[in-house]
Amino acid sequence: MEEFLQHILNGLILGGTYALLGIGLTLIFGIMNVVNFAHGEFYTLGAYTTFLFLALLETNFFLALLGAVASGILLGAICERLLLRPLLGESIDTTMLVMIGVWIAMQNAELTLWGGVAKSIDHPFPQPPLTLGPLSVAPLRLFVLGAAVLLIAGSHLLIHRTRLGRAMRATFQDRETAALMGVDIHRIHTVTFAFGSGLAAGAGALLGPVFVVYPAMGDPAALKAFVVVILGGLGNFAGATLGGLILGIAEELGAGYISSGYRDAVGFAIIILVLLLRPSGLFARAERVG
Repeated sequence: MEEFLQHILNGLILGGTYALLGIGLTLIFGIMNVVNFAHGEFYTLGAYTTFLFLALLETNFFLALLGAVASGILLGAICERLLLRPLLGESIDTTMLVMIGVWIAMQNAELTLWGGVAKSIDHPFPQPPLTLGPLSVAPLRLFVLGAAVLLIAGSHLLIHRTRLGRAMRATFQDRETAALMGVDIHRIHTVTFAFGSGLAAGAGALLGPVFVVYPAMGDPAALKAFVVVILGGLGNFAGATLGGLILGIAEELGAGYISSGYRDAVGFAIIILVLLLRPSGLFARAERVG
């Protein structure tokens, strides 16, 4: 039982960051009808930006995390304004090709700037694990869980308790009607893409110190984000959150009781099962972001 609870705790820590990835992707897909294949590269951007602030600029660790999120927001806004806005009204195939191009360009830029050698990110937390009854957890991982929860809660408040969030939900439900009611669709698209990219960068910034940073780290992260969206249902904020937690726990249980080599295969298995049994997602709700 103690081993099982330890796996659950580890899964929740990973699942929180998976939820951040999934929330950003499901909002972009649901509101903008854009399949963001570059989503994982914003995750990588967040990790490398944290490394830049800490190793080269010698910034405070927590300010480096904020800088990573800000870099994702800024680059996401630029990407939407320069690349996606001119394609508004084009087919989804066209935007998919553009985002694949962004994915390739960002990954090669990271490889050129940082090289192919993995890098580690220093952090101020002590190495000895904390003991919580029968469980033990590294202070850094506990911080990652707490930060992910705060980001998810803040995102929920933004979408459900602000005028901007109401405009985002209205755009998801009916773009034309929202525009007739005075919603600036272009602004909502920019905010949505920047917000989703910032969440992805935040996830990378949080997990970068836990693991190592390398140019292709965004590829498995993007896969996990798509798994979370399939689990939670398109445009479902709560579904993306629960989907991320489910995926994190499932991966930890699979690695712990079967083999660590099957960790990433768990995501593929979940996709197959969900598409066979409930293609709309486990927590899908019609015509709604929330």
